[in-house]
Amino acid sequence: MESGKIITQDDEIRKVLDNAKSVAVLGLSPKPERDSHRIGKYLKEQGYRVIPVRPGQKEILGETAYPSLDNLREPPDIVNVFRRSEQIMPHAQEAIRVKAKFFWMQLGIENQDAAALLTEAGIDVIMNRCIMVDHGKLCK
Repeated sequence: MESGKIITQDDEIRKVLDNAKSVAVLGLSPKPERDSHRIGKYLKEQGYRVIPVRPGQKEILGETAYPSLDNLREPPDIVNVFRRSEQIMPHAQEAIRVKAKFFWMQLGIENQDAAALLTEAGIDVIMNRCIMVDHGKLCK
């Protein structure tokens, strides 16, 4: 199995965003004022299939919500994570189990141990970057 890598370059991030079709948004809030909700809505408006992952919710943004990545029916291209850095490891393990292609930790979120585990499993990682900002800057 080929190792994944930590992606930091704009041209590589553009390629990830251009080729992705589905984004599982982990921690997607049903509250419109929350960043995760605004970003999930933006991604949906840009044509991505947004998959809400939020325990206790049946539906967010008109899409079926799942309690965890383990409950998804198919692997997402990107797992976009809105969780604190210290809460990342179990989600990294889920992403490996569901065979996600990319694991994206939002702005302010970094976990080097989780990144090492993910890249070892062949999943590329992006940390401490906002998917909406990067999409707006790189893909318009």
